[in-house]
Amino acid sequence: MLDPAELYRVEEGVTANPDGSVLLVVLDGFVDAGGAGRLAVEALREGREPRTLASFDVDQLVDYRSRRPPLTFDTDRWVAYEPPELEVVALTDAADAEFLLLAGPEPDTQWERFVAALEQLVRRLNIRLVVTLQGIPMAVPHTRPIGVTAHASRKELVEGHEPWFAEAQVPGSAAALLEYRLGEAGIDAMGFAVHVPHYLARAEYPQAARTLLDHTAVATGLYLSTEELTKAAERTDAEIAEQVAGSTEVAEVVEALEKQYDAVAAGRERGAGGLGGDLPSADELAAEVERFLADQGDDKDGGFGEGGEPGR
Repeated sequence: MLDPAELYRVEEGVTANPDGSVLLVVLDGFVDAGGAGRLAVEALREGREPRTLASFDVDQLVDYRSRRPPLTFDTDRWVAYEPPELEVVALTDAADAEFLLLAGPEPDTQWERFVAALEQLVRRLNIRLVVTLQGIPMAVPHTRPIGVTAHASRKELVEGHEPWFAEAQVPGSAAALLEYRLGEAGIDAMGFAVHVPHYLARAEYPQAARTLLDHTAVATGLYLSTEELTKAAERTDAEIAEQVAGSTEVAEVVEALEKQYDAVAAGRERGAGGLGGDLPSADELAAEVERFLADQGDDKDGGFGEGGEPGR
């Protein structure tokens, strides 16, 4: 492995928080159903001025041919370029407590080196907890409470979160590898994957982002504002209700998912646990993730097809 320290640059004058910092990680380019992670990042940055602590050399990490950054052409010349950025920045929550955020493109290459570089930054900046955020597509209805899969390098970090299934093998991601390697190194890391109805996976679903931030706030002690997300969620709920009401087929799909969800929820209340029932199995979850990845960019209708049919 090439030297991980040569993959990033720390700004001059940066010092570690003696009390320990929280680092939130949202990497795009993998699964983020409903745009949950992206919307959460936008809410975290809203009205706040980020302070850059460290920057990664994206030229070594990003395959520009697979994710081409935009250049603006005006009449007879190029006038603007938006290069990808992958930075650790400092932000403040609603109580002016500082936390750190790493948001940007998931590396296309050098995952192990990237993770090793992050481990160096975690130690240098005295980060006490790393939290990853994302949305995953699930065969669940939008009319029921949004579920979350919590995972961590130590079981104590996810106490109170009941698992939805047991073992699963899913496509890998840099964020998942980060949590795994940090756990091996004895560093606390965890993540939340919010369950987004599969028929809304390619639409913006602010309800999912709000749920991510609510769980993150509880896990970290941060005061994360979700006011704007709540307003957006109310508008989205109204739009979804209108589309469902206008299509018998969509309404039937939602009703079937409601019955499935309610049956499993009843089993959980009886103490049957979250590993059984008729919600998607681990293998079905993996297949849904793979379908989502395969469909990225192929369906631009926001999750509903022509005539109000749910996107597949």
